[in-house]
Amino acid sequence: MPSFTLPDEGHLPSGTRGIHPRHLMELVIRPALTFLNMEGAAAERLLLGTAIQESGCGLYLRQRNRGPALGIFQMEPATHQDIWNNWLRWQIAPRDRILGYLATQEAPDANRLVTDLFYAAILCRLHYRRIAEALPDANDLDALANYWKRHYNTLKGRGTVQEFTDNWKRFHGRTS
Repeated sequence: MPSFTLPDEGHLPSGTRGIHPRHLMELVIRPALTFLNMEGAAAERLLLGTAIQESGCGLYLRQRNRGPALGIFQMEPATHQDIWNNWLRWQIAPRDRILGYLATQEAPDANRLVTDLFYAAILCRLHYRRIAEALPDANDLDALANYWKRHYNTLKGRGTVQEFTDNWKRFHGRTS
């Protein structure tokens, strides 16, 4: 399978808008994963795919049609709060690193997901980290799409695996 590549700066397929995928990967997602010590190609691609699918790669910062989801990863405030209350509460090292970054002793309001791309990427990765199932192969677009559907959009969500793969291909012009 050909290696994964991001579109070059200035080159996006016609009809795509939002944050350039290369910028999102290099300036937000990769640094957030490094910050958490949760690096890896599968995590990078899953987060990038999530942003592409959920918000048009940053085109929308709140859910359309007055839904509750916020930020480039379209995380719902209830999910944000659940990560803090039921996972980070027991994960001392990452919790303290995040609180240090935030320069606070308390979890921020979910609206921070809109104004802080780095924080939004951190919370998106932590959402996936809570899942017992291992991340899929980084080069398997269908597996990444299915993982997103099961664990992020959920089986009751409106998004589809086909939408995820179609949007990925639209932003990259390729499947690998």
